[in-house]
Amino acid sequence: MTLDARTRWLALVILCLGDLMIVLDGTIVNVALPSIREDLGLTDSSLAWIVNAYLLTFGGFLLLGGRLGDLFGQRRLFVAGIVLFTAASLACGLAGSQEVLIAARAVQGLGGAVVAALALALIMTIFTEPTERAKAMGVIGFVAAGGGSIGVLAGGVLTDLLSWHWIFLVNVPVGIAVVVLTLLVIPGTRGPAGERRLDAAGAVTVTAALMLAVYAIVNGNEVGWVTTRTLGLLGLSAALFAGFLLIEARTPAPLVPLSLFRLRNVATANALGVLWAAAMFAWFFLSALYVQLVLGYSPLEVGLAFLPANLIMGALSLGLSAQLVLRFGIRPPLVTGMLLVAIGLALFARAPVDGVFLVDVLPSMLVLGIGVGMAMNPVLLAAMSDVEQDQAGLASGVVNTSFMMGGALGLAVLASLAAARTDTLLSAGEDELAALTGGYQLAFLVGALFSVAAAALGALLLRPGAAPAADPHGSVVEREREPSPDTA
Repeated sequence: MTLDARTRWLALVILCLGDLMIVLDGTIVNVALPSIREDLGLTDSSLAWIVNAYLLTFGGFLLLGGRLGDLFGQRRLFVAGIVLFTAASLACGLAGSQEVLIAARAVQGLGGAVVAALALALIMTIFTEPTERAKAMGVIGFVAAGGGSIGVLAGGVLTDLLSWHWIFLVNVPVGIAVVVLTLLVIPGTRGPAGERRLDAAGAVTVTAALMLAVYAIVNGNEVGWVTTRTLGLLGLSAALFAGFLLIEARTPAPLVPLSLFRLRNVATANALGVLWAAAMFAWFFLSALYVQLVLGYSPLEVGLAFLPANLIMGALSLGLSAQLVLRFGIRPPLVTGMLLVAIGLALFARAPVDGVFLVDVLPSMLVLGIGVGMAMNPVLLAAMSDVEQDQAGLASGVVNTSFMMGGALGLAVLASLAAARTDTLLSAGEDELAALTGGYQLAFLVGALFSVAAAALGALLLRPGAAPAADPHGSVVEREREPSPDTA
């Protein structure tokens, strides 16, 4: 779509605002869970479903949401997703029972999956000039990376000053504004000409596989990882996914053309996205637990502890990150950023029981902010830049699914390791705070290893010629695509 420069940047603001609602919702609820449990009288298992219901539908429908946008119009599906998410947010905010709240959270996840997939796809469609695209991806990268920690701050503020209901109700006016502005500013897009066939068998199979996998992962710590239930669900998910691949290889109009993964950068970006998300969740959730449960911070103080990292991420994502990509390509800033994330997590791995913010928290936050601000833009560019426009929604759904599954699996693994280490230390006679700290330290160290593995994968496999670069006269041109290394 062709828009003038001013309209393009206004469209970016609108798309980022819609995506920010979705990203915030992943963490803003966690701070309010104790208040929700007290108000509605929930059990621990019911409380977990407030989070799990959202994760199930969000993770399950990312691929389908992105593909529907490619087939039937990205703007149309984006608006539908915002409407669905906003209506579900209103239902959550007004909920007076656990049944209504859990059901509304599931609908929120469905709307959120569509929005998350298509916001990125629309940006790729609107910004076709390499310099502007790099800058736009830096902005959406900041939203994706920084939104989680902003959600911790917003959740603390709204819950402390108002009530838990407002963490949902605040979405309503924002969602209405996004719908109106999208319809006014962003032109409608049509799907490909000709017959619009949806691969129903593939859609049902992969959605069921993803939902079963998410359900097994998020409940693995509670019911046990080697139980019949967990292993059976994971096995069924794997069988469904294998069936999905068989369907996609044979159907004439697949939901996910397998040729997409023959693009080397797309395949590599999604693989390292799993490791990257696992490391990011180590930061968002484990550091929040450390400062809250060990150092005794209030929810609002937890949010404020993330503020320096958010400011640095914003400064890098909105400016320097794009310049680094244009100057060096996607590989060097991605690898450097992920190594800095590893260093930041390793610094957290030495945080003591009696930690001091300026010595034991702030340095880690600063390094993590720099690393995330450098790496997020290249990850998204690598996952999207080799993809044809009529598959942008699908590619966005794929990379968002990689982030989602990597985060869920990474958090489950790290939480299990932390809990096991804590139990071992308690059995050895350590006091509760020391045991908790020891568990978090081990999890931070493993999270750092995830980030190192992602950096190594990027350094070895990413195609270096995929990024835009400056020519000798200062303009920006696409580097020549090398024909042979494009495929794995």
